[in-house]
Amino acid sequence: MASDTLIEAQNLTKKYDDFVAVGNIDFQVYKGECVGFLGPNGAGKTTTIKMIHCVLPPFSGSLTVAGMSVSSKPREIKKMIGVAPQEDNLDPDFTVLQNLLVYARYFDIPKPVALKRSEELLKFIQLEEKRGVIIGQLSTGMKRRLILARALINEPQILLLDEPTTGLDPQARHLIWDKIRTLKKQGVTIILTTHYMDEAAALCDRTLIMDNGK
Repeated sequence: MASDTLIEAQNLTKKYDDFVAVGNIDFQVYKGECVGFLGPNGAGKTTTIKMIHCVLPPFSGSLTVAGMSVSSKPREIKKMIGVAPQEDNLDPDFTVLQNLLVYARYFDIPKPVALKRSEELLKFIQLEEKRGVIIGQLSTGMKRRLILARALINEPQILLLDEPTTGLDPQARHLIWDKIRTLKKQGVTIILTTHYMDEAAALCDRTLIMDNGK
């Protein structure tokens, strides 16, 4: 493993009974780069992301993050990673700010630190004026931005973005793109899945094309 290799997969496979979701793929992700997994729905992109985040165990092959195996060091790996999932899983009963503060508890972030980070992140994603608003009153674009902010609460070294701009209008998409570029400049390693060619071209240093789990 080269010193600047942060994530490495060899013959990585995920099967469900006879269905192969991801079949014998190899890839590396290097520190500080933005890598796109590009392909149609059902190509295996989200499954790959979930294996990197130690949510799904690989069926076979090897997958390491910062030299640690996802099979043996899931807790340590999860601390390094921020995830913005495809689905909106914000808590509808909480305000914008409360969503960030509650999520910070999963990482044992002390409350004063969590509050400071949350305020900074709301400024970063341009939602500070919405801090006391409940989730149901946000537009789809605002929710996507909040999901991105939540993914950054633990100051991750690696950011996993699963279809970050699906369903957004062009203005909302470009706002998310600007934030991703800023994070990359700050040295965050980013993996994003997308089926938009223009998104991959605009943001990624490299793209890995996935189709039918290959």
